[in-house]
Amino acid sequence: MKTQVYVTDDRYRDYSIEREILAEANAEVVVCDLHDQAAAKERLAKADAVLLNLFDMNRDIISSLKNCRVISRYGVGIDNVDVAAATKAGIWVARVPSYCVDEVAVHTVGLLLAAIRRIPARDRSVRAGGWNLQDSQKAHRMAGRRLGIIGFGAVGREVHKRLSTFQLTETLVYDPSKDPDFVREAGAEPVPLETLLAESDYVSIHAPLSDATTGLINREKLALMKPEAILVNTARGKIVNQTDLVEALRNGVIGYAALDVLDSEPPAPDDPLLSLDNIILSDHCAYYSEQSIAELKAKAAYNILEVLKGRSPVYPVNAV
Repeated sequence: MKTQVYVTDDRYRDYSIEREILAEANAEVVVCDLHDQAAAKERLAKADAVLLNLFDMNRDIISSLKNCRVISRYGVGIDNVDVAAATKAGIWVARVPSYCVDEVAVHTVGLLLAAIRRIPARDRSVRAGGWNLQDSQKAHRMAGRRLGIIGFGAVGREVHKRLSTFQLTETLVYDPSKDPDFVREAGAEPVPLETLLAESDYVSIHAPLSDATTGLINREKLALMKPEAILVNTARGKIVNQTDLVEALRNGVIGYAALDVLDSEPPAPDDPLLSLDNIILSDHCAYYSEQSIAELKAKAAYNILEVLKGRSPVYPVNAV
C-alpha cells in the first residue's frame, strides 16, 4: 500500500512536481480542498504526511492525525500550525524559508516606488481624462530620504540592498533578534522601533507574525510617524492594526500606505481600505513568480521525502 501524502487546500493547478519527488518513497499525493474541521479530520485520518497551504492546522485537527509523521508548509510562515501540539504528537513541522526572497524584495520596492510617485492614482486619473496632476498628486524627491526596515531577515536585507542605490541618507533597522553589529556590517543602523518610526520617511515591514508582532503597528505607533511617511507591508496583515491604519490615512497622520497583505483576505466589498485614495493594494502576490512556485513546491515535497526515508526534514521547525 502506498504512503498517503495529503494536500490540505488546493491552490495549485498541478502537482506533478510533488508527485515526481514523492514517487521515490512510493507515496501517493491526495489533493483535498478543506474548509472546515469536521471534513479535515475525516479526510486526513489516513495521512502519513501533510502538505499544508493556508488551512488552519490547529491543535484539535493535529490530535486526530493518527498516522501523520510530518506537516510541510508551503511557505515561510508557520502561523497557521500549532507547532507545540505537533511536537507533542511526535509530528515534524517543516517549512520553506527561502524560495521567494527575490520576488518579495522586488515587489516591496515596486510598491514603494509606485507610492512615492503616486503612479496608481495618476493612472486612474489619466484614464478618466485628467492631466498635469501635480496639485492633487504631490510627490517628493526620494534622494535624501530615510528608510526604516522592521525585520532584517533575508527579505529585509535584500530590500535594503536594492534601495541602497537610490541615494537614501541611511537605513534604520528594528529587529530585536539581530545582533547590532550584524546590522551595522550590512550598512544599516539598529534603532528602537519608536526611533525608526519617528525618523523614517519610508517604513517597510518584513517581520514574521508572532504574538509579539501581532498589532505591532497600531494607533500609538502610527502617531509617531511623519505626516508624509509611507508604510509598506509585504509580511503579514495582522502585524498592522488595520482599523488604526484606516484612521491614520483618513486623518493625515501618515501620508500613504502600500499593502500586499491584509488582516482579512480577500477584503470584503465594504472594507474601508478600498475607499481610500492614498493607498495601493495588491493581492498577497509578493511571493509569486512561476519560478518561485516551482521552487516552493519542490522544497515542500523534499521536506516530506526526507521524513518518509527516516530522516529529518530539510527545513525543520521543531524536533521530534
